Amino acid sequence: MTEQPPPTAPRPAEYRIEDLAHLSGATVRTIRAYQDRGLLPRPERRGRANVYGDAHLARLRQIADLLDRGYTLASIKELLQAWDAGLDLGGVLGLVAEIDGPWTDEKASRISRADLDAAFGGTSDESAVAEAVELGVLERLPDRDDEFLVPSPQELAVAAELHSAGVPLLAISGHLREVRGQVEHIAARFLDFTTEHVFQPFLDHPPTEAEAAEAAALVRRLRPLAQQTIDAELARAMRTLATRYLRQHLNEALPADRRTASAMGPEPQGAVGAKAPKAERAAGVHQPWPAPGQIADPRTATGPATTAPEATTPGATAPGATASEAVVLPAETVEAVRALVGAEHTAAFITAAARREVQARTLDALASGSPRRSPRSDPAEGPQRSQG
Repeated sequence: MTEQPPPTAPRPAEYRIEDLAHLSGATVRTIRAYQDRGLLPRPERRGRANVYGDAHLARLRQIADLLDRGYTLASIKELLQAWDAGLDLGGVLGLVAEIDGPWTDEKASRISRADLDAAFGGTSDESAVAEAVELGVLERLPDRDDEFLVPSPQELAVAAELHSAGVPLLAISGHLREVRGQVEHIAARFLDFTTEHVFQPFLDHPPTEAEAAEAAALVRRLRPLAQQTIDAELARAMRTLATRYLRQHLNEALPADRRTASAMGPEPQGAVGAKAPKAERAAGVHQPWPAPGQIADPRTATGPATTAPEATTPGATAPGATASEAVVLPAETVEAVRALVGAEHTAAFITAAARREVQARTLDALASGSPRRSPRSDPAEGPQRSQG
């Protein structure tokens, strides 16, 4: 009886990149892109040829599956790194699903080009469409020139309503860019806050299955809080600002001899400066804006304002300006001026000092060849020189 040789282990499968692309359903270009991004291990080099194996094929199928489930390539890379580190992906996948999932109940929709044009006055505007696509308000569909994906129908509806009220399309897109930057700043602050106080224990080491599941549950609980906070604060700010704007415009509409410190009653507590310089509003610096003829003491948020005399000195009011417009000055500055020139000349002195500062800055700008800069463009700088 002859002895049979021991069975040999099957030789691992080997693929050229074209074969791997055919088996996985990916293109050669996609495979190379995955390698460059660290999603796919480099192939084994055999002479002048690159050789791929079953591990590469399995990884490509994992990536395709995660893409189908809505994960981004960045998230997939993190998941695969956790997998390679020996972690169970069940909890990690749940955590990533919570973070990558929708942060709103709003559902995306589609809109035809004809309906889009009709919603914005019936006129086709290619530049406005391109701007909307760049901002993500619209998304082009593959092989479809007559239809768009609308990630947020509410946002598009707001734009259409503003346009119907007379706002130019480019003004709407510019406003959206400004608002988006401010909202992204708020979102970043909320993430910093929750990371510091909620998620820090999960971030100093690779999470276990139980920790990943716990973190996913926390994300699920905290998900609506950001929007609820912003909704409440936006409603409060709009209420106080709208009241302030209306009060001011009603007061300005009255004859000069009938204007009062307040055309609509007492100032709402917590109101922010509707007429504050734009640079201050963008930086989040808000101060109470007193009624005309008053100089508020910034050291008392709700205390009575310091009343300054009207500027009756000839030339105290700049040509073309309103008869009086209030500004916020430190109380000690007002007291120092009053002690220097007397109460009856305080307003005129401050007005003249401000005009001289404007003239000096204009001369400095002309002498240096730089464009003229309004002193209101740097709210942190102006008062120091004026008070000096």
